[in-house]
Amino acid sequence: MSTGPGADSAPAPAAHNSPSAPKPRSSMFSSLKIRNYRLFFTGQVVSNTGTWMQRIAQDWLVLSLTGSSAAVGITTALQFLPMLLFGLYGGVLVDRLPKRPTLLATQTAMGLTGLALAFLTISGHVQVWHVYVAAFAVGLATVIDNPARQSFVSEMVGPDQLQNAVSLNSANFQSARLVGPAVAGVLITSVGTGWAFLLNGLSFVAPIAGLLLMRSRELNQVERTPRGKGQLREGLRYVAGRPDLMWPIILVGFIGTFGFNFPVWLSAYADDVFHAGAGAYSLFNTLMAVGSLAGALLAARRGTARARVLVAAAVAFGVLEIVAALAPSYWLFALLMVPIGIAGLTVNVTANTAVQMGTDPAMRGRVMALFMMVFMGGTPLGAPVVGWITDAYGPRVGFAVGGVVSALAAVTVGLALARVGGLRLSVGWHHGHPQVRFVPRERALATAA
Repeated sequence: MSTGPGADSAPAPAAHNSPSAPKPRSSMFSSLKIRNYRLFFTGQVVSNTGTWMQRIAQDWLVLSLTGSSAAVGITTALQFLPMLLFGLYGGVLVDRLPKRPTLLATQTAMGLTGLALAFLTISGHVQVWHVYVAAFAVGLATVIDNPARQSFVSEMVGPDQLQNAVSLNSANFQSARLVGPAVAGVLITSVGTGWAFLLNGLSFVAPIAGLLLMRSRELNQVERTPRGKGQLREGLRYVAGRPDLMWPIILVGFIGTFGFNFPVWLSAYADDVFHAGAGAYSLFNTLMAVGSLAGALLAARRGTARARVLVAAAVAFGVLEIVAALAPSYWLFALLMVPIGIAGLTVNVTANTAVQMGTDPAMRGRVMALFMMVFMGGTPLGAPVVGWITDAYGPRVGFAVGGVVSALAAVTVGLALARVGGLRLSVGWHHGHPQVRFVPRERALATAA
């Protein structure tokens, strides 16, 4: 989900240090040739579809029970609060534990949570606090599940196919996002939200079966970190000493906290701005998934995870959110979800790939836990604030605020990465058109002279 800024200095596998080593050829789906990853990928297709069904049903159920966008924000916050509180400790555990048994435990826990919520909803006993508890329980499992899944990808495919596999994971997630909201919308309007929760709970059978069918001997073994003191601080010092890792993590932190509060905004636009109901909410999510899937497939074909791609996509993401906030019509707003999906997914995949490939394997669990903590764990801070702004000043203002913060963060991080890389901003004319780009500092000084 390639090399990142400064990744040239990152540790490389010994097999690739030789100049004569042939560069492996890759295609958009090359990592699927690996049996273990193919089993993992297939299981995740099913499970991710169920996850998206539950997300849509959960948000709509809370809005139906309370009539409050702030309550939807609280639900989202509770789901991501454990990542904020315990995310780094989850990374320490993941570096110590075997990944496959760990994933079997976390996937089982999340499946049982979905089944419990389904029983409460279908039986007619569900209350909003039940949804809060279920969201928090899923968040607790995610503390371990997310860094374990991120780190396990490298064990399945090895370094040569890591970029392709990470990008395909995102394409997998976004493909499910196309199907899940559409199915959820049909279920909500026809038989109720409980059936979406039930199908999500049952969907975890697929990834559990895939994990059980894998061949251990075909995994790329990574030496686990022994239990010891100071491992959490060691991970933080490692990132602090690597600006090429630190700045992309800071950027996704700002965008995750303030720019990715779509459950709050899209439910409010469907209900309060366009008065179109659950079908519109499902459509908005589906169109965003179309863009996200396109962004993921483009990332799978891209050769490198460049800093300029990350920053440009983040700026575009913020600007597009501002434009969508001001969109006067239902269909214009809906169509803008596609480019927003492309830009948002490009930010996530590019940052994820750069951080993973620039990190020592022994530190990957902790670094990816930090990455996911700031991306997802910032939501408990941002979602209630954005929900309150949306309730107090309207969905348009709430959406625009998220876009402004995202764009400003992208510009700031872009300037910081340029300084780290010895670049300067160059403004000039090229074939009669204005051109803004980053160039090496020495070149910029020579041009000025």
